[in-house]
Amino acid sequence: MQAARAGHVPVMAGRIVELLAPALAGGGTYVDCTLGLAGHAIALLDACPQATLVGIDRDPDALGVAAERLERFGDRVTLVQAVYDELPAVLADLGLDAVRAILADLGLSSLQIDRTDRGFSYSIDAPLDMRMGQQSGRTAADIVNTYDARALARVLRTYGEERFADRIARRIVEARDERPFTTSAQLVEVLSQAIPAASRATGGHPAKRTFQALRIEVNRELEALEGLLPAALAALEPGGRFAVLAYHSLEDRLVKQAFAAASTDTAPRGLPVVPPEHRAKFRLLTRGAERPEAAETLDNPRAASARLRAAERRQEVAA
Repeated sequence: MQAARAGHVPVMAGRIVELLAPALAGGGTYVDCTLGLAGHAIALLDACPQATLVGIDRDPDALGVAAERLERFGDRVTLVQAVYDELPAVLADLGLDAVRAILADLGLSSLQIDRTDRGFSYSIDAPLDMRMGQQSGRTAADIVNTYDARALARVLRTYGEERFADRIARRIVEARDERPFTTSAQLVEVLSQAIPAASRATGGHPAKRTFQALRIEVNRELEALEGLLPAALAALEPGGRFAVLAYHSLEDRLVKQAFAAASTDTAPRGLPVVPPEHRAKFRLLTRGAERPEAAETLDNPRAASARLRAAERRQEVAA
């Protein structure tokens, strides 16, 4: 864990502070839905000395490291082990009706990437697990060993945007009949054989899309995100802000659609004046999806695919 802690660089941290700090200038609660190693949380608590934090993560290992890093903030910090779509229950348990700021930094945390025993990496042989919280639930091995070819292909095509999904799924089913999958190296070997040589030479690592798809399926990431987005928007006070860092097009598309709907008037077109009850409850704080600057991606390659969107709850139309 020391290596993960030392190497942790929160993505677009300066911009996150710029976007969320105005909502916390007078204090209030900030919810980090994907606390990880607490890099963004530390930056915001330092910038907003009157703010308090509710830090949520499904990974108890991450919460343990975060607790150490956040110790100096004392009772300003409350940590909760949960999946981010459980936000309404978390807030209800804490007696919070609404909050001032929310952040969701999607995808893998630095701890999960750096812990080689988790099976997230296709470059290191490890048990084929991929669970963000390892206490319960099916593993990636369970999926590749039990899904039929059609179901596997659907996962790879939908969550990995893998154009060779059918071919890979058939090869996986054939290979597991001889020996069930238990390690990441076994799967990488089959993937390397399933993808045509020309595509292996030009399309990046042959396992990248399949590993992404399996991770999303194991952790029901898109399902959880679909639950989080309306819940987070509903949990904001007037003037409250919600920022999301996404790392692939599937996540970003869901965020874009939710923010677009929340920031659009619901009145029929052509009305000279939009009634207050039909005015958009949110305004966008980012124009499209913001990307990290070149200097950041040079220092932190993990930031390269990040897409940042943020929205603010309007004061005048709050319920």
